[in-house]
Amino acid sequence: MDFMGPTPVGAGEAHLLSILDDHSRYGLWLEACANQQQETVKAALTACFKCHGLPRRLLTDNGPPWSTSGKGGITTLEAWLIRLGILVWHGAFYHPQTQGKVERWHRTIQAEVFAPTRPPYPSLETAQAAIDQFRQDYNELRPHAALDHACPASRYAPSPRPFPERLPELTYGPDDQVRKVRGQGAISFAGRSWFISSGLVGEPVGVRPTRVDGVFDVRYGHLVLRTLDLTEPG
Repeated sequence: MDFMGPTPVGAGEAHLLSILDDHSRYGLWLEACANQQQETVKAALTACFKCHGLPRRLLTDNGPPWSTSGKGGITTLEAWLIRLGILVWHGAFYHPQTQGKVERWHRTIQAEVFAPTRPPYPSLETAQAAIDQFRQDYNELRPHAALDHACPASRYAPSPRPFPERLPELTYGPDDQVRKVRGQGAISFAGRSWFISSGLVGEPVGVRPTRVDGVFDVRYGHLVLRTLDLTEPG
């Protein structure tokens, strides 16, 4: 999953959100968005998941809106994905080759849909119509060398995991001490304040003892966010 762009459209620009299935190269989603804000991405992902089911994993880069660019913690968007049972992987910093398949897809889209020789689309709607046609042709008609010259649609199957009507509740083990993340992104534990994530304000996390005395893992669902070492000076 990645954004391509921005690309001039009408009086503004389009930010193309793309989601590509790693196995089949099937283009799950292409949407000309007005911005790259988390709520815009969440709405697009909700539509995509309702159509294609929930993935097991999503690979993204380390930039916003899906990551905190190395600042620590997770974003509210990543927290939502974790609640859906999706494992979020981030590529290495300054290493776009990790997302090589989607990067190559972007180059094809740029050449065929947003060619520099053609005038900009007059609106997001007209750009979306061209994108939809490209995605249909790419998925259903175009042979792909990596697929023995089959088209992606011939190798793709939707996920059997449906998008839930209600967001699943987080559950923690009997040895976990549950704390709610406060307004500054911190929790109180063992008489001290510990920063966890500004993207988790109001959310419960589980503090779990490790095999080392005085050392605890802080978890949000399946994800270990950080380790607390009570022997370190406060």
